[in-house]
Amino acid sequence: MTRLILRRLALLIPTLLGLSVLLFLWVRALPGGPATALLGERATPEAVERINQLYGFDRPLPQQYVTWLGQLLQGNFGVSTRTGRPVLDEFWARFPATVELSLVALVVAVGIGIPLGYLAARHQGRLVDHAAVFTSLLGVTIPVFFLAFLLKWLFAVQLGWFPSTGRQDAAMIATHPTRFYVLDGLLTREWDASWDALVHLVLPALALGTIPLAIIARITRASVIDVQHADYVRTARAKGLSPAHVRSRVILHNAMLPVSTTIGLQVGLLLSGAVLTETVFAFPGIGKFLADAVFNLDYAVLQGFILLIAVVYALVNLAVDVSYGLIDPRTRTR
Repeated sequence: MTRLILRRLALLIPTLLGLSVLLFLWVRALPGGPATALLGERATPEAVERINQLYGFDRPLPQQYVTWLGQLLQGNFGVSTRTGRPVLDEFWARFPATVELSLVALVVAVGIGIPLGYLAARHQGRLVDHAAVFTSLLGVTIPVFFLAFLLKWLFAVQLGWFPSTGRQDAAMIATHPTRFYVLDGLLTREWDASWDALVHLVLPALALGTIPLAIIARITRASVIDVQHADYVRTARAKGLSPAHVRSRVILHNAMLPVSTTIGLQVGLLLSGAVLTETVFAFPGIGKFLADAVFNLDYAVLQGFILLIAVVYALVNLAVDVSYGLIDPRTRTR
């Protein structure tokens, strides 16, 4: 297992270095450049030239990249031109909101996707199977932003069952020691604050969890169909094991290997930030802040957030590889 982790870490370093090069060149190629973004409306040619000289933007690109990379290794991701705060502080201030939203969306996706896929496989070719396949296809094809607007219009605007924006009611007085609002309410015994934060998560989580739900359902269905016709399943039935034992301990247990990998990859995608979902619901996560940075030409935030998101995604994938090695020891030598 240690060798597996070391191999994955060895691949992680060049991947992140390559991403940093592409990200650095992409930001430098954007219209206006960093100097214009820093100056805003005061971007006269003379002022732009002074900023370029002050921050070294007039130096050769390789020299700029080495300087920028050295700052990153020291934990300096720059300062947001919009808020004036360090990029790393802005990221950690909003990352708990995205984690909270992602976890609720994942619960929705796994809680519905696995049973739906399993029922479809058990009733292959029947009405339940066709309905499950149609539902999963519908979940993949509907654009997230359209579903988010639809849920917001129906359940927030028309019915008034759920709040339409934000993470918590503005009138709610609560303390947030961990910045995980639901958890904070439980820790401080502010039950109303915890419930209010959970209610604010319902609609964004439903919109965000739709695509992972559909993918998990399809993978579960395909995996269960493949496993239930395996020789060891027929052997288990021939030995006289109960149908419930065969379904839970033999079929479902072995079918969960590819499903667990899919769930892990979906976690990485969810934690990477839901730009569209967070924008529609004005949810203060990293996706919403990143979208605002695009419109405000906040280059430091663009570089820092995208790189930090890539690190989070890579670490989640590493955890998935390790967990898969624990579940199936045969993969450790591959």
